[in-house]
Amino acid sequence: MNLLLSIAFVLCWSSGFIGAKLGAGSASAVTILMWRFLPLAVILIAFAATAARTSWRGLAARDVARQAMIGVLSQSGYLLTVYYAIQLGVSSGTTALIDGVQPLVAGALAGPLLRHHVSRKQWLGLCLGVSGVAVVTMADAAAGAGVVWWAYLIPFLGMFSLVAATFLESRSRTRVAPVVSMTVHCATSAVIFTALAVSAGAATPPPELSFWAAITWLIALSTFGGYGLYWLILRRSGVTKVNTLMFLMAPVTAVWGALMFGEPFGAQTALGLAVCLAAVVIVYRGDTSFTKVRAGDKDLAEAG
Repeated sequence: MNLLLSIAFVLCWSSGFIGAKLGAGSASAVTILMWRFLPLAVILIAFAATAARTSWRGLAARDVARQAMIGVLSQSGYLLTVYYAIQLGVSSGTTALIDGVQPLVAGALAGPLLRHHVSRKQWLGLCLGVSGVAVVTMADAAAGAGVVWWAYLIPFLGMFSLVAATFLESRSRTRVAPVVSMTVHCATSAVIFTALAVSAGAATPPPELSFWAAITWLIALSTFGGYGLYWLILRRSGVTKVNTLMFLMAPVTAVWGALMFGEPFGAQTALGLAVCLAAVVIVYRGDTSFTKVRAGDKDLAEAG
């Protein structure tokens, strides 16, 4: 079951880069993000107020506020930086490379922030994963001539934003139903992106069918699939495992691009994919050494 969830998560999360490319030809980043979250937020709020209203019982205002902050970090902050970097000319492969550093950052911070012990075998897998992602995206980074230097710093902001959201969720002591967290996160993103689009004069959606195909793709696969599975796997398996799967995003995105857009998929990409797969196997097999220092941390992680 965990293996199937992991495969689905990798495919759905990486589909976000493809969905962004599908819509990039017809609208700006804020327009795509506004219409990705605005209808979704309306549907989720209606569902939460009717069929799922019991899921809100026992939640305090600070619990909802905490979820809103997690949504700002994990959705609004992360997606806006990724889309903006690509809009400035940073390739999706290079953006994926920078995002791929996230597991190493999360692993380094897991000890002091969550009092987790990361085994040597898992550290080996994390470092190997970074190497695999670098192999896949090195060519894209070298071809980034003409892009302003500070554009490459923007994806780092998104990476740290998602890491911060992950730890904020993991340290929560209140169990929040997935439908509640998803509703709050998407509603928060809808408000932020609508405000940005309106202020930029980019709220009107284009009439092209490709735009709405991209929006449907992003809602179904990237939001419900990728984003929803991220938090599910985080609760089931912990920070290190879910972030290790992020190593697979760059090579898998390359596969998506080759199949859908005819982008080249050569020996370098295949090698990087193999290295990333090896990294995931090493980290998962090293899980027996991944223990909590404090016995009470088990309840803390489950409450997240």
